[in-house]
Order: sequence, then C-alpha cells, then structure tokens
Amino acid sequence: INCCQMRLSVARLFRASRQLNNVVNGKWTTTHYTIKDRSKDPRWADVDMTRVTDEYDVVIVGGGPGGLSAAIRLRQLAEKAGKECRVCVVEKAAELGAHTLSGAVIETRALDELFPNWSELGAPVYQKVTAESIGILTEKGRIPVPIVPGVPLANHGNYIVRLGHLVKWLGEQAEAAGVEIYPGYAGAEVLYNEDGSVRGVATNDVGIAKDGSPKDSFERGMELHAKCTIFAEGCRGHLSKQVMNKFELKHHEMSYGIGIKELWQIDPAKHRPGYIEHTMGWPLTNTQYGGSFLYHIEGDDGAPLVSVGFVIALDYDNPHMNPYQEFQKYKTHPSIRKQLEGGKRLGYGARALNEGGFQTVPKLAFPGGCLIGCAAGLLNVAKLKGTHNAMKSGMVAAETIFPDLESNTTVTPTGYQPALNQTYVIKELKACRNIRPSFNSSLGMYGALAYSGLFYVIGRGMEPWTLQHGKPDNEKLKKKEAAKPIDYPKPDGKLTFDLLTSVSLTGTNHEENQPAHLTLLNDSVPVDVNLAQFGGPEAKFCPAGVYEFVPSEADPNQSRLQINAQNCIHCKTCDIKDPTQNINWVSPQGGEGPKYNGM
Repeated sequence: INCCQMRLSVARLFRASRQLNNVVNGKWTTTHYTIKDRSKDPRWADVDMTRVTDEYDVVIVGGGPGGLSAAIRLRQLAEKAGKECRVCVVEKAAELGAHTLSGAVIETRALDELFPNWSELGAPVYQKVTAESIGILTEKGRIPVPIVPGVPLANHGNYIVRLGHLVKWLGEQAEAAGVEIYPGYAGAEVLYNEDGSVRGVATNDVGIAKDGSPKDSFERGMELHAKCTIFAEGCRGHLSKQVMNKFELKHHEMSYGIGIKELWQIDPAKHRPGYIEHTMGWPLTNTQYGGSFLYHIEGDDGAPLVSVGFVIALDYDNPHMNPYQEFQKYKTHPSIRKQLEGGKRLGYGARALNEGGFQTVPKLAFPGGCLIGCAAGLLNVAKLKGTHNAMKSGMVAAETIFPDLESNTTVTPTGYQPALNQTYVIKELKACRNIRPSFNSSLGMYGALAYSGLFYVIGRGMEPWTLQHGKPDNEKLKKKEAAKPIDYPKPDGKLTFDLLTSVSLTGTNHEENQPAHLTLLNDSVPVDVNLAQFGGPEAKFCPAGVYEFVPSEADPNQSRLQINAQNCIHCKTCDIKDPTQNINWVSPQGGEGPKYNGM
C-alpha cells in the first residue's frame, strides 16, 4: 500500500468516526433492527418485507476450510452415488479467503483424505517445515525449549501456508464439483420450522440507513431453506451462538484468545524458508497465557515473507491490558527485532480463537443442523492448529448427513458427533485437554510446563481427570482500581506502529450509512459500568480502534462511547470480552469487512 492510499484509508476511518458522532449525540448508539424492533417503527409500516426463497438439500454458513470441505464431500458422495444433491455455501466476505486469518502451519491429513492428489491439482501448499525452535523469552534473553517427541508444537512434516489462498483454492474445487457458492452474502438470521427445527438461514437485508430507517434502495434478504444446515462460521459465529443458546448445546463455557498477525517482507539475507519458531513468556507475565509464532515462507513470486503473530488468552484479568500493544512490544525483543529490521510490513489482521478444547466442545447436532470446525470449538490450542480438525469435521458431517437426504423431511445428523468421536479430531483434543487450563494455577507458565511435560509429553494425556477453565472470560476482569496500569511505548513507525496505520492495511470497509453492526443491548452500560468500573476495556481489547470514549456533546465533562463500525475487522473479541456482555456482534451487509490477501 503506498503512502497516498494509506492517507486515504486513515482519512476514511476518521470520516466514519465523525459521521457516527453526528448520529450518536451522546444518548443512543444502537439502531440495528435486532435491537430496535422494526414492526413498531412507523417508518417501516409500508415496506414490503417478503423474501425470495430457494430450496437446497444442504445450506452451509461460512466458506472457510470446514464449510468448503463439507460441501466438497457432499458433492463427492452424490457423484459416487449417482444422485443429485444441491449444496449452497454463503460467505460474508466479498470473496473466499478475504476474512481468513491464521498463522498458519497445517497438518495435511484431512486434505490428504479430501484430495489425495492435492499437489497435482495445484493446492497452494508448498513450503514444508525445515527447521523449528521453541523458546521462553525474558525481557532481553531467550531460553531454548528442547523439541522432543510428543511436544505439541513439534511440526516436523507439516506445511507453512497462507491460509486465505488455500481457502480460495478449496472454493475453486467446490465450484468445480457443483457447489453453489455465494460470497458477499452474510447469514443474518436462523429460520425455524413450526416444530422448532432449523429450516435454514436468511441473508442480510441491505439498504438501511444509519438511523434505522429504510432507504429507497432497501432490499430484503433471501431465505435459503435446507433439509440440513451446517454452521461453519468460525470462532464465535453469531448464528452459531444463537443455535447454541436455543438448543442448549453448551456443556461448559468456552475460553478464548485473540490472535494478532502481521505479514512482512524481510531482508533476503535473513530469510530462511521453512523455518518456524514459537515463544512464550515476555512481554506477558508468568500468569498470562499466550505466546508468539514466526514463520518464514516464500511468496508466490519468491518474495522473502515472514508471518509473525501473537496470541493472548482472553481470560486476562487486568482491564488496562491492550493486546495490540503487547504484540507491538513483543516485536522489540532482540531475537525478533533482528529478523524484522530492514523489512517492510505488508499486512495486518486479528481474529478471536477458541482455546477451551475438549471440555468445552458443545453438543454438535440439533434438529435440522450441526456445528463444525471452529464454530464447534475444535481448535487444538496446544498445537496451535485447527485447519485439519475443521476440514475433517466438515467431511464427517457430510458423510453423516448424505444418506438421509433422500427423505423430504428435516435431517438431524444424530450420528455426526459419535462418528467424530472416533476420529483423530476428538481423540487429540481429549489427550491435550488439560494443557491449557494447567496455566491457570498460581504457578502460571512454569507450573503448566511441568504439568504438560509430565502428563502429556510423557503420560500422553491419559490422566483420569479433566481440569476446567472456571468463569467465562468476560467475568475475569478486575475492577480498574485493583489492577496495575500498563505503560506502553510509543510506536517508532518502522518496527512498531500506531493502531490506525495497522487497520489501514486490512482493507476493511463498511458502508457508512448503515446501522452499526456492533449492537448494544443497553446504550448506557458502556459509560455507567464499563468505563466507571473497568476503565473502558473495549477501547483497549479491540484490535481495530472500533470503540472510543469521547467527550459528550451534551456535557464535555462527561464521556460517551463512540462506535467506529467502519474500522471493524470481524475478530469478535468485543462479543467475547465485554465484561457485561452488552455488546452483541451481528453481521453487517454482505461483502464488507476486511480484505485480507493470504493472511
């Protein structure tokens, strides 16, 4: 991105802030129809609210690795059986892969099953891991951790990929197999049959003004009906959250993290294609769970690229913590600085991830549908991998659903979870189930390393007990007076950067004249509770500068929350970490949000 483009992007972000400022005016923020009932609004009285409908065998919400693998396997089974099977994938990004963000080092076992000849087909999976290291960082030093058989982060035989490119390739294979894919269409509403089973989804309405009124261009979304609906939205999908609540699918509360990533082009003399490293420790304290990844990979044109990122568990208790600033600080460590200095930053992004593991996997099937991939919490946080599990879960779901599609009734895939339990997906999650919660003791990282070495590396996860994560992440914040303030250094513009400059690299965009999709259940809570008691943590945990506390126009001595929805990169952190769970993330108009390129 050149300097002119960057200035335009930053200007656009500030313009969005000013326009929201004109609407909010210190009293109300939320105008979205999920909070403000349109049936009681006279401005909507004469608007035609009928929807066009279409019928499918299976509708899949989310065009990531899991959703596309499910779609492809369904079509493979139909082709083999000589039967018709109409499969639809809706994806809120403007194009497949544009909302995908991951490290990523992947295991190819699921890809091997789906396409045994994936290399001949041109899958963008080229760079094998050739060397690796694990370290514990101190402020200035580094303690090496030996990589012995059984260490979760050992990656011999795995591949470094740009996951967005792999997702795009999977989409091409799905379309070639006969899957109907609709990028730029966000699933906005779950539809139900009279008996309460899921009937499908509706896509988002378009043409709604910021004040909640219909524009002349208003168009109703479509209803996509299916015998079975697969939710593959990724971590904290807003429709997945609804079906989990409706059907009471959760056994225990999920624990989450936020992953923040940058893509760099570095000095060719420093580039080591195939080298990866993971660290824990500094700048986090001993009791904070998190760590870094840094992967050397060649670009499609041979460019010397490095994917560097930082993951912080969202169960942290200090409301003054700023995950974005922690990541910037991490890059100043001597062992990291020397790899990046002299390079150029190409990309930035962030995404929430599931860290709960085996004990937080919900019930996966319900009347008319199921959950797969990260929507089902299937990330292996000890390995820092979820792509193979997402793909495998999609394939197993497809194999369970397909035999029942001949009926003209709603399909409930009751055999899906038992079948998944027999695969490596659940078996590996069960084996490493205690690694993440072992960090929650007073011994922190060092106690967890000892526990993991004894019971996982040596014991292979066969201990007869299961540790729990405790309270939900949002309930773990201390009051601001009880927590130590954190002073972060100013960015230098070369290695570390201010937040808005980073957001400009995401390519994120939302039409300005629409209701904010970051909805508030109660518009007074951010100031009366979050700011007063916790110091306004939403202004710190958001990695895109969406939330700001600014002086109220009515009384400059008072503050109000300003929501810069234009900045949102769809990470879902606010929906998770808001201490009062007052923020509810819903889908904006389809095709909006970040435009990641191989992130």
